[in-house]
Amino acid sequence: MRVRTGVRVEGVVQGVGFRPFVHGLATTLGLAGLVGNDAGGVFIEVEGEDDAVDRFLRGLRAPPPLAVIERITTRPLPAEGGGGFAIVGSDAGGRRSALVSFDSATCPACLRELRDPADRRHGYPFVNCTDCGPRFTIVTDVPYDRPNTTMAGFAMCADCAAEYHDPADRRFHAQPVCCPACGPRLVLRDREGRERAGDPIEEARGLLRRGGIVAVKGVGGYHLAATAADRAAVAALRARKHREDKPFAVMAPDLPSVRLLADLEPAEEALLTSAARPIVLLRRRAGAPLAEAVAPGNRSIGVLLPYTPLHHLLVSEPLVMTSGNVSDEPIAYRDEDALARLRDIADAFLTHDRPIHVRTDDSVVRVFQGRELPVRRSRGYVPRPLPVPVGGPAVLACGAELKNTFCLAEGGRAFVSHHIGDLENYETLRAFREGVGHFERLFGIAPAVLAHDLHPEYLSTKYAVERAEERELPLIGVQHHHAHIAACLADNEHAGPVIGVAFDGTGYGADGTLWGGEFLLADLTGFQRAGHLRPVPLPGGATAIREPWRMAAAYGVPATLDVARRNAATWDQVVAVGRAGLGAPPTSSVGRLFDAVAAVLGVRDRINYEGQAAVELEQCADPAEGSAYPVRLDDAGDGGPSFVVPGAELVQAVVDDLLAGTPVPAIAGRFHNAVGDLVVAAAVRLREATGLTTVALSGGVFQNLLLLKRAVTGLEAAGFAVLVHHRVPPNDGGISLGQAAVAIARAATEPAGPAPR
Repeated sequence: MRVRTGVRVEGVVQGVGFRPFVHGLATTLGLAGLVGNDAGGVFIEVEGEDDAVDRFLRGLRAPPPLAVIERITTRPLPAEGGGGFAIVGSDAGGRRSALVSFDSATCPACLRELRDPADRRHGYPFVNCTDCGPRFTIVTDVPYDRPNTTMAGFAMCADCAAEYHDPADRRFHAQPVCCPACGPRLVLRDREGRERAGDPIEEARGLLRRGGIVAVKGVGGYHLAATAADRAAVAALRARKHREDKPFAVMAPDLPSVRLLADLEPAEEALLTSAARPIVLLRRRAGAPLAEAVAPGNRSIGVLLPYTPLHHLLVSEPLVMTSGNVSDEPIAYRDEDALARLRDIADAFLTHDRPIHVRTDDSVVRVFQGRELPVRRSRGYVPRPLPVPVGGPAVLACGAELKNTFCLAEGGRAFVSHHIGDLENYETLRAFREGVGHFERLFGIAPAVLAHDLHPEYLSTKYAVERAEERELPLIGVQHHHAHIAACLADNEHAGPVIGVAFDGTGYGADGTLWGGEFLLADLTGFQRAGHLRPVPLPGGATAIREPWRMAAAYGVPATLDVARRNAATWDQVVAVGRAGLGAPPTSSVGRLFDAVAAVLGVRDRINYEGQAAVELEQCADPAEGSAYPVRLDDAGDGGPSFVVPGAELVQAVVDDLLAGTPVPAIAGRFHNAVGDLVVAAAVRLREATGLTTVALSGGVFQNLLLLKRAVTGLEAAGFAVLVHHRVPPNDGGISLGQAAVAIARAATEPAGPAPR
């Protein structure tokens, strides 16, 4: 029997070769009909024998590599007769819900063309097809068609147009299709913006070999490149970029080159070679051919593989490939801005004329127990949606101040933005505002509720207040550490309740003090603070974060220790400030506890980037150390299960071991083990009181794999189910997802209110 069926496909089905796939499937089965894009995804009509239509519908479940099908719905239509199957024009009307693909690494077929002297795209740095290439960073609107991308200004030549319209070609309806005759053009420019003669790739490679620094325009912005084994070049890059210690990422040409730099596990190799191509944090090999200044004092190295044709042409040996900015600024992505901001850093600019619409940093991940643990979620992952509870209003969650992301959520989907950065910088705040507007247009979401951090001085909070007043929208404030635990719950599609352990640097507490070592009983609607680190002064406020030695003073270590002698000029004054409490707000932060121990052990008195002292303390710790300092939980005195952890006892144990002559790596190892044991002891106590058997671990401190392994291993041995992050970072980059999940859950049970002022 001949039937006609209407089909709607939702998900990531635009810009991934889905319409050509449908065309090929229908043609193979002898079906008539049509396929097209619209604001909601892909619409299809197929007509033919009913068994052929059934085979077609089953075949839709095996789509092209980059496609992600969320939903397929069908409806009967009256048969029309006729034959032939066509790709029809897009329909831009209707409600927007179509998803946009992430930027994908160059596929094997395009790489073969790139390297084939007989191919017309041989050596062309912008080769792409329906299975690979730029997507999110060039999309200006939906439906995903060439006029709605930054390729709109490049008219296809006859050869590219023939491929584009040929159903048998893999570039059939590939929107960024181009070639040397009609596409973007690569140039090498000097610091004044003048074009340099010669082949741009060869000239750039020669400059790098001679110790130069080259700004390279990538998919989401500019990188600064230098030869990774060249000590002088890496040192010059550090000096010019004003980045004293924070590790640089290294781009290696291939997997054999990576194995010379680091030890690889199968899960790490899979991430390195994935379509996302993130920076993967790996264990650095002894004697790796890298300048020490690439990652000073660090046992790990961040490595990524080429993900654009330009990278494949340029990278013949490991190159430092770090973000194109001066320290703490957002990455440059507009050509004029890059030339102005990077001219004192780069010796030349390897650039091109395809505009970048959205600035997007490289993603950073590491592997824990065979699973991905994100550190920064951006290029290659965004804008892939994440699941949140269905129901409730459309929410804009504005995130935190540092490592900011925002999140738009509606209909069970959460769109967590690319990494924005620290909102203390004006350029980053502007990028935040522009990003929110772009996401709202792209995904057709009009927020009905704004979620924000409780800190009244966060610029993200102020943005939420300003927008709420402008549009008369309700506000939902979410406590920082509750948002961390909620992010972990949403990441694992778990509603709670759980025992939540949130360890980080600082976050605004419900009582107005600075929290950071929190044990919560939490679900998505609320939380109870069941335990915390005993607060100590933060002498000098934010200054103590930049100068960890102040935390050693706050924890009362003896003035006879080396840390006190190194800072003798102001030690007594800082101790007095801490005792007086003026200019020394109390904090329960585990991050600051790590700072104190790092300073006591001589690891770091002052930092040049966030969390540096704790990072270096982890690096110097002996991972084979088996013993741990004892931990204690003191009753909070409220008659319930609540407790307070005397962190000063851990610091004193460190001091005692140091004075006894115990090696620093052993002391650091014992301290890490003690904090891990603390997590287990607290969870056991709360299980006895509540019956809860699931623990969620979140907060930036849990990026520390040594601590995370000790905590997870101990919790599992004690019979707990443990939730850790694997889709969004445990640091503040995941806060916006947690805020959105809480806002959706709360919206049905409590009224939203004004933000703090």
